[in-house]
Amino acid sequence: MACDEKILAAARAELARLREKNSEEQLQRRSKVYRLVPEIEEIDSTLRSHMLRLVRLTIAGADDLPEKLKELEHENLALQARRAELLTLHGWGADYLDEIYSCPVCRDTGYADGSMCRCLKAMYNRALSFELGSLIKHGSESFGSFDLGLYSDAPDAALGVSPRAHMEKVLAACLKFAANFPNVSSNLLLQGGPGLGKTYLSACIAREVADRGHSVCYETAVAALEAFEQQKFSRDSEEGQAAGEKVRRMTDCDLMILDDLGTEMLTPMSQSALYTLINSRLVKGKKTIISTNLSPAELEKRYSPQIFSRIAGEFLHLPFAGQDIRRIKKGV
Repeated sequence: MACDEKILAAARAELARLREKNSEEQLQRRSKVYRLVPEIEEIDSTLRSHMLRLVRLTIAGADDLPEKLKELEHENLALQARRAELLTLHGWGADYLDEIYSCPVCRDTGYADGSMCRCLKAMYNRALSFELGSLIKHGSESFGSFDLGLYSDAPDAALGVSPRAHMEKVLAACLKFAANFPNVSSNLLLQGGPGLGKTYLSACIAREVADRGHSVCYETAVAALEAFEQQKFSRDSEEGQAAGEKVRRMTDCDLMILDDLGTEMLTPMSQSALYTLINSRLVKGKKTIISTNLSPAELEKRYSPQIFSRIAGEFLHLPFAGQDIRRIKKGV
């Protein structure tokens, strides 16, 4: 797993804060238990003194060392049993004063068996999703707040149902994608005019996926394809290196959200970059969400056959219906 060191440092800092929080909780528990049941504090003090005694006995190497060690072990077991009895008797549980770990695999160190633990990977992926700040604008984007009442319930001849009934199916597909991620069979193409909720539902999916520890990148088509160009022509500059890192994140992240496809300037370079981004993610089995105002016919006309065939064949097409929600909310 190749990591961005700055983002990894942020993930490690998050893990360190979690360790500190757990340590404070353990100290608070100990203080409470010692205050309410002084005998437990006495037992813990005796057990610590036995540890020092064990060290002294081992260093001294007396002839009767095995017998003394066995006697000390017997005393410790009796004390530990009494300690567990007292804790349980007062309703805390025998392990109430044990060290607290959010991750039992690595004990909150971030590494297990010489490799990065899954807990640190999840924190890294969440930190990697910092681009979502421009997608999740208000912090309230969620499936539960997606208002189907903003879509008309009047029958639409072109749809065969009302826009509201149609959008219920679109919402259900987005919910299913988010709930089952990454075990989903298809990518998503969110298509329709401006103001119909494409970006909002993208944000809902992104929030749920990122909250489960998956890495999510969000870019507009303009910014994403510009990064490919900067990487190629400014390779040795700081700008080029930053663009190269952005390209790597876009191709490697668990979920890529490419917004407003069709608004970028169409050039051979942008066509090549778009193909590279879509195809590389398909090859790696990474999932992508594309939103666009263009119809399938317009997509086919605008892009190369190689690009369109991948969008048509590997993406679930979700056409959005209704009227511009922004205008409805403003009463226009």
